[in-house]
Amino acid sequence: MSTDVTAKTPAPAPPGKGGAATGDGLLQLLLDGMRRNMRQYGMLIALGLIVVLFAVWTNGDLLLPRNVSNLVLQNSYILILAIGMMLVIIAGHIDLSVGSLTAFVGSMAAVFMVRNDLPWPVAVLLCLAVGAIAGAVQGFFIAYGGIPSFIVTLAGMLIFRGLTEIFLDGQTLGPFPDGLQKVANGFLPEVGPNTNYHNLTLLLGFALIAFVVLQEIRDRKRQQEFSLDVLPTKLFLLKLVAIGAAVLTLTLLLASYKGAPIVLLILGVLLVGFGYVMRNAIIGRHIYAIGGNLPAAKLSGVKDKKVTFLVFLNMGMLAALAGLVFAARFNAASPKAGLNFELEAIAASFIGGASMSGGVGTVLGAIIGGLVLGVLNNGMNLVGIGTDWQQVIKGLVLLAAVGFDVWNKRKVGS
Repeated sequence: MSTDVTAKTPAPAPPGKGGAATGDGLLQLLLDGMRRNMRQYGMLIALGLIVVLFAVWTNGDLLLPRNVSNLVLQNSYILILAIGMMLVIIAGHIDLSVGSLTAFVGSMAAVFMVRNDLPWPVAVLLCLAVGAIAGAVQGFFIAYGGIPSFIVTLAGMLIFRGLTEIFLDGQTLGPFPDGLQKVANGFLPEVGPNTNYHNLTLLLGFALIAFVVLQEIRDRKRQQEFSLDVLPTKLFLLKLVAIGAAVLTLTLLLASYKGAPIVLLILGVLLVGFGYVMRNAIIGRHIYAIGGNLPAAKLSGVKDKKVTFLVFLNMGMLAALAGLVFAARFNAASPKAGLNFELEAIAASFIGGASMSGGVGTVLGAIIGGLVLGVLNNGMNLVGIGTDWQQVIKGLVLLAAVGFDVWNKRKVGS
């Protein structure tokens, strides 16, 4: 009798394969998914915890709409640099010159617009060209000259810093035209009826949520078509809800102040564009290939020299864009601009999941790493922590992020 009963008893459904999900089952799903995607979600969770910590510590001041807008504006140029630096590190290189190049392009912008009264759109294009040429020159020596990127960009750091002093005669030069200032400090215009929110920001926020959800569903289907591992259905839905809630919260905070900053749209375009290139374009796969295994990439027909050259050319253009944003935000070009920007960009990349050995990292990870540093800076300023201890804390965060990456690699390898 007992044998019959046992035979008819249905086996419990495995997690994610159907059946009623208990609380313990959902928790187990979450833990299993986290273990398999630790690199991808570890820093995102850390960012959330840092935000919650400082929100409580500052009695909610961190999440005031005005402060959130300032957080975007204050870190925009570092986030721009971090996107380019992430590509450089994925390719297995490093760029120490971006801070000095940022200052040099700012000085060129001041010479063009302030001293020579060039129209600011023309001056912007010339500055981007200057950055591209500077990056191309460094990329040529690295890719075709065979000189290590550390040496080339260290020399570039000294050269561009010296040229900045020469062009500015050691003085601060400004102010910049109003049009350029609005790019770095301005907000989207008001449209539509009075709703106590910025309508255009709300519209863009809802459109972004729809875009991200559709993109996530599309990527999941593509992975399933190629028989790749995907998140369990319940965990995937939880991920979509979390992303939607985060974007909606940010949208409402920005819309309740002055709306989305213009520079945030620039960052959004860079994030989507470079994210697509690194995920779907051939050049993106080649960047991962030469950083992950250069000999194998060469045998596969990857033109590693050309790819390296283009990576540094791109880094030069993004450094020029960051220099324009920084100079416009402070309405002046200074010989001391860009100090330690290269260290901030490198730290953001490693905190965001890049690997010292190359071949690993995402553009979104660079943004997350930059936001971790930005929230830390902003939060510590709000609670009155001195700059000396701020440096110590940021150094420990960087060490912890890289240490976590090394530990995770060893665990996966074992």
